[in-house]
Amino acid sequence: MDINTNCSLAHELAARMRAEADDLTRRWLDRIVARVEIEPNRVFPTEELLDHVPLLMERIGDYLENPAEDIAGDSPVIGKALELGRLRYSQGFDAHEILKEYEILGGVLFQFLVRTVDEIDHPCTRAELLACAHRLFRAVAVIQQLTTSQYLRLAAERVSEREERLRSFNRMVTHELKNRIGAVLGAGQLLADPDISADPDRRARFAAMVTQNAEGMQDVLQNLLELSRMDNDTRQQRNVPLPRVAAEVCRQLREMSQARNVAVHVDPLPEVEVNAGAVELCLTNYLSNAIKYSDPQKDTRWVRVTGTVVSTDSGARELVISVDDNGLGVPPDARGELFSRFYRAHGSTVTGVEGTGLGLSIVRETMESMGGRTWAEFDGTEGARFLLALPVRRATDRDGERAPAPA
Repeated sequence: MDINTNCSLAHELAARMRAEADDLTRRWLDRIVARVEIEPNRVFPTEELLDHVPLLMERIGDYLENPAEDIAGDSPVIGKALELGRLRYSQGFDAHEILKEYEILGGVLFQFLVRTVDEIDHPCTRAELLACAHRLFRAVAVIQQLTTSQYLRLAAERVSEREERLRSFNRMVTHELKNRIGAVLGAGQLLADPDISADPDRRARFAAMVTQNAEGMQDVLQNLLELSRMDNDTRQQRNVPLPRVAAEVCRQLREMSQARNVAVHVDPLPEVEVNAGAVELCLTNYLSNAIKYSDPQKDTRWVRVTGTVVSTDSGARELVISVDDNGLGVPPDARGELFSRFYRAHGSTVTGVEGTGLGLSIVRETMESMGGRTWAEFDGTEGARFLLALPVRRATDRDGERAPAPA
């Protein structure tokens, strides 16, 4: 079909589309929100982006009227489509959700076409009418392709970065495990020596060496497992109430906290459903760090978990989870690198604490993959507060702060 076929309806259809651009945008927005169950101001979170969507509708109207100027060569349209692809990627949307958005847009525009064409009193052949419909389809398809291509490009970059991270981690794992296995074998052989086995102090020292290195290997393997889990689509995992996730994390870390004489307190948490695997991973990391870096000089050592649903400056809703402690804190010159890979703030200053420096970077990447964020706060030189925030997208969770669950 020749989409350049002149149609007497095209001019009037384009004029009406431009006139109803705001209304068409509202219909598109309402149908997206109804499907993905997120706050309307998170679908297009900035005024600039929202204001440009009607311009997108107007540009489709221009193409409907004059297909000689290909929409694929329109710089503003390309820019808006690419920006939407970046936005959806940062919000943790799936590619099929982007496709569905444009399917919805196509439906809105075709409903407009069907409703409007009968109101225009102009002679028009079937071929001319189909040519107009084809132009509309092509305009939506081109914008959809640009948005999806940008989304997939960012996703491919992330996959490549993850692969490089895993390669680096595997090199580190090989070196770390080789050293620890050597230490365990050496200590085990010495324990078999009759002279050493007869000396309680030496036997205890070498037994502690075996235990310490075995625990170090366990930590390395756990980090490797967590990195592998991040390659899965966390949005396909099950959602459970936040209090249940916090209770499970505390159960897993009970022996660790008791061994270091650290009291773990969980304040009443909002009954908001969260991604079980992702939030458990992040809370486990925050809590285990707080326990490991508790201050041995203090008679009372504690960690406190709190959570609340808040409104951001843009009006969106966020679930903010905080893990506070009265431990060793973080040196001021190390705070800027806390969430960097392989970075250990206390690597050379605190003895007896093993780690790979990957935990907090895993937390940040996990949260960012879900459209969330992470950060740390400090009051003075002692103690620390590590926080994470997740968008509250489910309509049933938006008032979760009004019904906190008991600790």
